[in-house]
Amino acid sequence: MDQTGTTTMMRASGTYEIKTWDEKTWEGKELREQPGPKLTHAKITQTFEGNIEGEGIAQLVMSYRDDTFASYVGLMVIVGRIGKRSGSFVFEVKGLYESGMARSVWTVVPGSGTDELHGLHGEGESVADHGPKQPFTFRYYFEWE
Repeated sequence: MDQTGTTTMMRASGTYEIKTWDEKTWEGKELREQPGPKLTHAKITQTFEGNIEGEGIAQLVMSYRDDTFASYVGLMVIVGRIGKRSGSFVFEVKGLYESGMARSVWTVVPGSGTDELHGLHGEGESVADHGPKQPFTFRYYFEWE
């Protein structure tokens, strides 16, 4: 916060790329082995470039209505940098997959920032297709500033 008691909101943007994606049904089957409605668990590794640089590891649970629509929630830990500050933090992830597009909202889990990212708060979003690099935006502030 500044001397007037207001918080300085900063903006970050960049891209991420999915490096690994391991998704299975709750029964341990491969995703495509069970067509139609299903519940799955996905472990995803991503690399971030831009104002956030580093690696993210996400654990998501997904509910598929059919092969074209899913709702998902989970957590993603990111180890790296935001601007010139380094450390790690956790995003809570919520989203929908529909018509080949994944729309996600990311919220920093309060108190999850470590090292120079201690006191981090913020929200981000991404609209991703199946391309190699996906854009993201992130609005954030630090509790102690």
